[in-house]
Amino acid sequence: MTVDDVPNFNLLDDPLPENTSLPTFLVSRQRGFLPRQEPLVDLPPEFAPLSTLLEELPLKTKSGKPGLLAAGTLGPTVDSSFPNLLSAIEAHANNHHVLSALYRDYSFLASAYLLEPCHHEYARTKGASYGLGRARLPASIAQPIARVAELTGFKPFMEYAGAYALANYRIVDPTKDLEYDNLALIRAFEGGPSESGFVLVHVDMVRHSGGLVSGAHDALAACAAGDRSAFNDALRTALTSLKQVNKAMDTMWARSKPGEYVQFRTFIFGITSQSMFPNGVIYEGVGDSDEPLSFRGESGANDSMVPLVDNLLEVPMPPTPLTAILKDFRSYRPGNHREFLEYVASRSTSLGLRAYAMQDPESAGLYLALADGVREFRWRHWCFTREYILKKTSHPTATGGSPIVKWLPNQLFAVLRLQREVLDVLRGMPGGLHKEAREIEEMVERQTGALQKEVRKFCEERGETVEIVV
Repeated sequence: MTVDDVPNFNLLDDPLPENTSLPTFLVSRQRGFLPRQEPLVDLPPEFAPLSTLLEELPLKTKSGKPGLLAAGTLGPTVDSSFPNLLSAIEAHANNHHVLSALYRDYSFLASAYLLEPCHHEYARTKGASYGLGRARLPASIAQPIARVAELTGFKPFMEYAGAYALANYRIVDPTKDLEYDNLALIRAFEGGPSESGFVLVHVDMVRHSGGLVSGAHDALAACAAGDRSAFNDALRTALTSLKQVNKAMDTMWARSKPGEYVQFRTFIFGITSQSMFPNGVIYEGVGDSDEPLSFRGESGANDSMVPLVDNLLEVPMPPTPLTAILKDFRSYRPGNHREFLEYVASRSTSLGLRAYAMQDPESAGLYLALADGVREFRWRHWCFTREYILKKTSHPTATGGSPIVKWLPNQLFAVLRLQREVLDVLRGMPGGLHKEAREIEEMVERQTGALQKEVRKFCEERGETVEIVV
């Protein structure tokens, strides 16, 4: 593919928050990968039965009392009395602000309904088994979520951006800025501070993504124009943003306790590659109702920020089944996010952005620093996986259906390999490795060895084959 073969991408300068006819998720310089407008909190009155049920759903409701999930009565309640509100959706078919909220809310209800038995089995067996989820989604949930998913372009199952995280926050004080201390959850499964912290830290991270988006877009334009100064400025913009993202990410430890994650994790599992759904799920009244459907679960791995930097830097991923899962995750992002990431990947490859960066010591240093920001992000994500999941449960798959031990290291090892290659280039340039590059080199070698040991340890403990591609 040549440069001329890559179509331009319409990056919004103004997110147009008053326009409800456009899709909720359009990438912009101002809001990055966040939705164009703050999520709708209250559904239209005709959806009162859905709103009421979701208020009563969490393990601990806002009143502090146990909810339907705690009692194991959500399923029977839906089966006996929850109405099918499919016909009410059509009046809002051109209002994406409402459609986005409906998608979020029906996603919460669908996941809670299907996984409620798993929560109780996990508690009963003290974490030994999730048992089986419900194998059928009743038409009162299946038909509305399928219709809303069709209108919004999402899967008819809970997604990270469209439901659990980026569409699931409200601004506490509208006169103040969008920042962590001014955020609250709209919907929850567990209802405690750790679930709130888990979701809202992701929102806090993504609020810094505008600089990543602008930096990536402008770096490509500068590379095409051969403007070295503008190219370096754009890389600095992206790097500043990535540092802010990593700083926000590091607050997860204090805001969502490792020992409490498993209390709500059950409800964000998917269907694909999960023992809880060996035969998929029948969506009653949708398409061929006898044909089971299968979707991946909500996962922070479906966020668009780090994949954007991967694509900009042309990070080479190994040709493994784990990389195939990484590619499958792409379809679980908002359509415009996917289009932007595809544009950046194609444009960067056709321009040879990595090679262009390696022609200049300052550009190569900035490139290395951006790659190091990705390493830091992925290393912290691995540490989260180790402390929040691997030390707490023996379940072999992550919420998105990827192998819990091996999948993240697949991507982390790829970035570490890239950094070693860039360091070799810098070493041969006038002046050799500067102080920051030497510090990065030390970190790369230390974390490569540590990751090898940890992956081997967890694979051996779980009886899995050790496969490490360094």
